[in-house]
Amino acid sequence: MRRLVIAVDGPAAAGKGTLARRLAAEFRLAHLDTGALYRATARDVLAAGLDPADAEAAAAVAAKLDPASLADPGLRAEAVGRVASIVSAHPAVRAALLDYQRNFAHHPPNKADGAVLDGRDVGTVVCPDASVKLFVTASLEARAGRRLKELEAAGGPVDAAAVLADMRARDERDSSRSAAPLKPAADAVLLDTSGLDAEEAFEAAVSIVRARVRLQGRSQA
Repeated sequence: MRRLVIAVDGPAAAGKGTLARRLAAEFRLAHLDTGALYRATARDVLAAGLDPADAEAAAAVAAKLDPASLADPGLRAEAVGRVASIVSAHPAVRAALLDYQRNFAHHPPNKADGAVLDGRDVGTVVCPDASVKLFVTASLEARAGRRLKELEAAGGPVDAAAVLADMRARDERDSSRSAAPLKPAADAVLLDTSGLDAEEAFEAAVSIVRARVRLQGRSQA
């Protein structure tokens, strides 16, 4: 039987990361935040003093990425996120990280029965054959508000206008890049979390997964 692979895509701060982790726990699957691969690449590009716009240099960094470093809390820094949006637009960087993502999906660690991957192009490029595809989104204002709360909780200086502008620019880069642009897969289920809290979004996502699993003749607890 084919492994259960759940693809969770969507723009920044839509809630897909939290949702993906909870789905993985609910269905006892491995979880991979694919965005962490690009953030780790961005971190290493910054550490090496390289130009994020240099596709060749960024791809070389991506090719040497140590997966063990994906738990680095520094990956959540705003500066890293901005650079990640730049390096992730390079086709060569995406190609360098593609095999790792596909191998994780089809050969998940710890003998898991499948995997949940969240990112921008999981359902369209990384795992176009995923069992279930979710595209999690929310209004720009709702997403900027969530990011603002995260920054406030971290205790750093917060500029609401700058957060909104940065998110708008990131959306534009992600959606207009030539390599794997951000967009829903043709067979993805759209989940708008603008008016939902985390629990409501989770319950909706679980219902979607269970419905798709039943449709495909699977038996999942």
